[in-house]
Amino acid sequence: MLELTSNYVFSHGTRLHYYRTGGEKPALVLVHGITDDGLCWTPVVEVLADQYDVIMVDMRGHGKSEAPEDGYTYGNMVSELAGFCQALNLDKPILLGHSMGAITTLALAGMYPDLPRAILLEDPPPFWRSEHLAAQDAESRDGLKSWVESNKRKTSDDLLVELRANNPGWQKAEWEPWINAKHRYSPHVTALAYPQDIKSLDFPNLLKRVACPVIFISAEQKLGAASSPEDISKLKEILPNLRVVHVDGAGHNIRRDRFERYMEIIEQVLVAFQDHSIC
Repeated sequence: MLELTSNYVFSHGTRLHYYRTGGEKPALVLVHGITDDGLCWTPVVEVLADQYDVIMVDMRGHGKSEAPEDGYTYGNMVSELAGFCQALNLDKPILLGHSMGAITTLALAGMYPDLPRAILLEDPPPFWRSEHLAAQDAESRDGLKSWVESNKRKTSDDLLVELRANNPGWQKAEWEPWINAKHRYSPHVTALAYPQDIKSLDFPNLLKRVACPVIFISAEQKLGAASSPEDISKLKEILPNLRVVHVDGAGHNIRRDRFERYMEIIEQVLVAFQDHSIC
């Protein structure tokens, strides 16, 4: 059975909660997407805990972390994630992020290029394209906001019916963490549907400072992936050494849609990092 410790640190004035497997092993920080939290990584952690000190952070407004009324920007989350790693005295951790957590991780590698040993990105939104937010219509953003808000009114049974209808291929181990996370996030996270600081972060120039290896795990746009092949090509123009690994038959939740294939990729990449073959 997976054994986790649970604790808090303060980072840039925000109290962040985390779970950790511990041990004298390489540090791996897992950064969840919007409306998820640290425990949503549980199936992944069960595979990796023997080889890595896995740390699952609850980002601001999620899980057991503090939920300020405002300040839900990517710049703040990057600073808090960097401060979190520094507060735990992590020496060159590897970071793996999904969606919101992936774009936060990518921005961290640009703002704090000496912090990560490497980063792995599970289908981040393509905020490195200046036209991305302009292309998103108000209906799409309002739809995300409405869904985030509606989850707070749903029972666990309601959420299970929704999950099974929309994601019939997910293994049962994903169900409980996903449902519980929907009852643990703050309504304030809806601000992330309208990110206010993406243009000011200037991703195209920010990402030129990235110094570590970057692995992009991509999926099929027709199944709901956030980033298209064109989006990824644009990122590769900024990061010529970007390594892309595509997963057929998966949408935005790649690890949940194709868990075995996803873990095969993650384990292979992590071993390569240890062997310094892609560092």
